[in-house]
Amino acid sequence: MSQITLYLDDTTQALVTQAAQANGVSKSRWVADIIRKYATREWPQDCLALAGSFADFPLREAQPSTLPANVPRLIF
Repeated sequence: MSQITLYLDDTTQALVTQAAQANGVSKSRWVADIIRKYATREWPQDCLALAGSFADFPLREAQPSTLPANVPRLIF
């Protein structure tokens, strides 16, 4: 298991201590849990659960195009 050193100001240190105590875990475990929660590259499960829940949400493909088929380009 690797170790890291964090430099925290007094206010932040107090917040970490308070949050760890409130969750009944060590400060090290609390920080590791927060890192796991926010450093992931996946969408949170509660966000994924919202997919498709808005039946009347307009999709881009369902909207008619407001631009003509051939739009002249600007020349630089």
